[in-house]
Amino acid sequence: MGRVFVAGSINMDVVATADRHPQIGETVAGKAVLYFPGGKGANQAVAAAKLGAPTTLIGRLGTDAFGQQLRAFLAAQGVDLAFVKDIAEAHTGTALITIANADNTIVVVPGANALVSTEDIGAPILAKGDVAVSQFEIPQPTIGAFFKRARAAGATTILNPAPAAKFGRELLDLVDILVLNETELGLLAGTELRDTDDDTRFIEAVRLLPSSRDQTICVTLGSRGVLVMIDGQPSVIPGRTVKAVDTTGAGDCLVGALAAQLAGGKSIRDALAYANAAASICVQRMGAAPSMPTAAEVAAII
Repeated sequence: MGRVFVAGSINMDVVATADRHPQIGETVAGKAVLYFPGGKGANQAVAAAKLGAPTTLIGRLGTDAFGQQLRAFLAAQGVDLAFVKDIAEAHTGTALITIANADNTIVVVPGANALVSTEDIGAPILAKGDVAVSQFEIPQPTIGAFFKRARAAGATTILNPAPAAKFGRELLDLVDILVLNETELGLLAGTELRDTDDDTRFIEAVRLLPSSRDQTICVTLGSRGVLVMIDGQPSVIPGRTVKAVDTTGAGDCLVGALAAQLAGGKSIRDALAYANAAASICVQRMGAAPSMPTAAEVAAII
């Protein structure tokens, strides 16, 4: 079995729940404030580890209380933290999240995540059969260097370009599998997309991307499933309809599960079907990293 290496962010999520989201300039009464381990890198690493893949996280934490709590939590989930550095010059990454009617708004303050460097990703040794994963909560030059090392080693690269941000062809050319939602796809394709658009709109948008034909592009569509383009041909991996409580970590769960399945030798279609099932469990729980399911939980519903 291959290993999963995740270069990415580690945050403490400070979550406020309310009956509805405030409009600009408005104050609404909240119901509760909660603290959950999060950050896209940590979420994806926890998902992969809990689903049985040997998983290493590469990143940075502050030396504050949040950093200490996050390190203890991640270690308890079975994530290898040998390449997570504690630094005094920045605070631990923090996400401020408001949840109302199962929908969320998020403001991320990067802190130590913004200092993850090419030096950090130069230490782990990758090999053929491994899977290298990253997202846009650490600097793009670091991601590029990470994927170059992964490609040289024969590992598969997965990029989740979130939060949505423009990036160049040089980075895209290092990506084997691109996993993104309608907002991120719309930004990269230069078109406006909504999650209610039909599949043909998403297919057209994917074909506007400057990607090569041998790249796999996965567009996550929530309960509708995943639209996947393999060798330029589209197909839909159906989703699962459940009552969502908190969608904060759903995309990260899917990415982590996908990486774990690919590291275990599964095909991309089988891996996505499994990842959809995992994400359907995740959204029925509060929190990001703590909501990631175990392999036994996923096996019970597929």
